[in-house]
Amino acid sequence: MRNALAPTLWLALLAGLTFAMPLLEPLLAWIEPDRQSVLYQRESLAALLLNHSMLVVGATLVAALVGIGAGIAVTRPGGRDFLPLASRLASIGQTFPPVAVLALAVPMIGFGNGPTLLALMLYGLLPILRNTLAGLDGVAPAVKEAGTGMGLSRPALLLQVELPLSKRVILAGIRTSMTINMATAAIGSTVGTQTLGDPVIAGLVNGNTAYVLQGALLIAVLALFTDSLFEAIERRWAIA
Repeated sequence: MRNALAPTLWLALLAGLTFAMPLLEPLLAWIEPDRQSVLYQRESLAALLLNHSMLVVGATLVAALVGIGAGIAVTRPGGRDFLPLASRLASIGQTFPPVAVLALAVPMIGFGNGPTLLALMLYGLLPILRNTLAGLDGVAPAVKEAGTGMGLSRPALLLQVELPLSKRVILAGIRTSMTINMATAAIGSTVGTQTLGDPVIAGLVNGNTAYVLQGALLIAVLALFTDSLFEAIERRWAIA
């Protein structure tokens, strides 16, 4: 019960801010007293929140499939030679700025969700791959030998021993990836993607701090909700 309380509270706060933002109009008007409009109304905040979240979830799913799959492949006897290459490629994806990915992807893919998904997937790949490698390599050799001695095949050993023992480490990588990308996804608004970065960019362009505050506040609470949700899942798995 306690594990679910924190994400529930963050979710309630997120929903409250999304649908009851007009209640903060006096505060926003105090911040920007010379503005006729302090509430961002070009797009529904709920629609922006939904599209923002779906982009990050989609990118994280792809990154998880690629990262976990690559981590499994290069930790098998036949793939060990590719382990340094996999780590290096994932590191490049993390250090390459998402804005640069967007700039390179737009001429090829066009504006919209495509470049943003690609940037988020590349940026979120390293934590998942790194934790998958750490989790699988962290399984004690004696445990693997015991599984082999019980007659488990290599695929069965992976599914029944290695992955269950490393699932918390892998989940921590997915948690890091998704939490970071909940904030990073805002840059997608620069290439025509509808995200919570829309009010931030509109506020920066128009010099309207109230717009910036609305977008930034929702992004921050969304990231905190995501992190607390994964923390609750990790605790439940620890108990199990």
